[in-house]
Order: sequence, then C-alpha cells, then structure tokens
Amino acid sequence: MNNTIVVTGTDTGIGKTVFAAGLTGLLDGVYWKPVQSGIEDETDSLIVARLSGLPAERIIPEAWRLTEPLSPHRAAELDGVEIDADALALPATKRPLVVEGAGGLMVPVNRQTLFINVFARWQAPVVLCARTGLGTINHTLLSIEALRGRNIPLLGVAFIGDEIADTQRTIAEMGEVRVLGRLPRLDPLTPETLSAAMHASFDVADFGEPGR
Repeated sequence: MNNTIVVTGTDTGIGKTVFAAGLTGLLDGVYWKPVQSGIEDETDSLIVARLSGLPAERIIPEAWRLTEPLSPHRAAELDGVEIDADALALPATKRPLVVEGAGGLMVPVNRQTLFINVFARWQAPVVLCARTGLGTINHTLLSIEALRGRNIPLLGVAFIGDEIADTQRTIAEMGEVRVLGRLPRLDPLTPETLSAAMHASFDVADFGEPGR
C-alpha cells in the first residue's frame, strides 16, 4: 500500500471530491487539499469530512484558502497573495494520505507552475478520476499522456458516473491503463451509501503499486 495517493481529475466538477472522500474512508486514511479556491460555500475538506465518516483530525488543514471559486493562480491574485508552489510539501502521516488536486492537471498554481509540475516533484502515485460521459475519451487519454510524459506514476483510472462499457474499455485499451473501478452517481449521497459503493466497486489492494 502506498502511503500517499494523489487524486486528480480530467476536468473540474466530475465528482473528484466525492471519490476522494470515499477513497480516504476506504483506506482508513487522512485527507489533504493543499489549495482551496472558494470558501463561501462548503469547501472540499468539509465535504470530505461529512462524507468520509472519519474524525476531524484526519482532515489536514489546507495550505492555502482562497476566497474566490477560480483557478488558484487567479484566486490568489484577487486575494493579494501568491502561492509558493515549491513550499507545497506532502505532510508526514502514519496512515495512508489522500491528496486532492484542484480541477485538472494543467490548472495553474501560480503564473509559473501547474499542478502537474507539483505532482511530478512529489512523485506520489496518482489516481486519475474521469467521467464516463461524452468527451471523456479525449480528456482522459490526454491526461494519461501528460502524466506519463512527466514520469508521474499512475495507479489507474477511476470512472465516475453511469456505466458506458465501450467508452471505459476504449480508454483502458488505448491508454494502456488499469481501470480501478467505477463510482456510480449516488442518490442519496450519504456516508453510508458512499462507503457501500466504494467497497462494492473498488479493491483496496489496487491502490498499491502503479499499473502500466
């Protein structure tokens, strides 16, 4: 089992935070969102705390909390600060650490650095979250190529949404990537339904050594 897993996505708004909450619970781990953009509504850390069923001390405070729900580089500028990307270091924990990025891989941390550059420095294995709907083949294969081009270890793809078997198969075969499972849309979305879905759809053992 890897001590740290980075959860990123092919895009924003695909359910990555819900998956991260489920994964943190599945691994009985610790969650960290390094940069939070937008604090007026429920933050990602609060969502994970609500859905993971884990105690509050398992949610590590964000390194940066930015007011506006924008790309971190722009949200920071509006707040009159600049994020020091080089200072973003993985916290030391005894439990598995689930780290959630912001949006997709090419989201700017500041005007010089993208999140994918931070991930490359960390060299922690990545789980790539992808929707199952139209457009996901392009977005997912591009994301896989970007990760591999920077030699970032990729554990596999976690699909989120309704099953679309051919799309999922196409990504697995053309991307030469392991499919870790698929998290369906849950209604209602509660700690209990999320935990049940994660245990039914994912195998803890798959969150070990990176795949192909």
